[in-house]
Amino acid sequence: MTTMEPSLKDALRSALWARTLTAAQMERVEADTFETFVPKGGFVCHKGEAVENWIGILSGMVKMNNFSPSGKSVTFSGVQPGGWFGEGSLLKNEVRKYDAMALRDSRIARMPAPTFHWLLDTSLPFARFLLMQLNERLGQFIGMVENDRLLDINTRVARCLASMFNSQLHPGVETLVQISQEEIGLLSGSSRQRANQALQVLEKHGLLHLDYGGIRVLDLDGLRRFEG
Repeated sequence: MTTMEPSLKDALRSALWARTLTAAQMERVEADTFETFVPKGGFVCHKGEAVENWIGILSGMVKMNNFSPSGKSVTFSGVQPGGWFGEGSLLKNEVRKYDAMALRDSRIARMPAPTFHWLLDTSLPFARFLLMQLNERLGQFIGMVENDRLLDINTRVARCLASMFNSQLHPGVETLVQISQEEIGLLSGSSRQRANQALQVLEKHGLLHLDYGGIRVLDLDGLRRFEG
């Protein structure tokens, strides 16, 4: 752990869903939630397994994806630090419908299912947070289907970047997004080379700047509206 990364306790207390919990609720969350480390390329969770935890990203980046029998990959979403996922499968008590893989070395928080359901039963604000989370996730996936079927690669990369600024799903994201061109390619369904070309197009339009160690967004609304 680097000195710049939050402890598990600090990350839990700063989470959007935790800000309205009572002291007793927070105490149980801190006692039950544990941390694991997943190296780049490793699996955070597997498709088909029983869902035993609600999962949060403390540091790093995770993508949710699936593979066809022929080996073709489809990426549903990227999750950055501060983001949590897996609530849908926990609520429906079903096996996981996707893989989650670490795009870089990642610290993962895991809240056991009994604690998750206890919070849902005892905290109205937590239940309201989950309702908003599921609504935002639905909107994200509808947009993803539209982007994949109707838009060219330049526009898909623009929308992919813009989607990282959803304050519900990705709290705390700053204008400098620490993401590589390879990761953008994986999240937008394109190669690293093609993603690089798209980023250069977007830079020429004044929407972003390719910075050392990441991408600085200059015009978020422009990225959301861009059609190339």
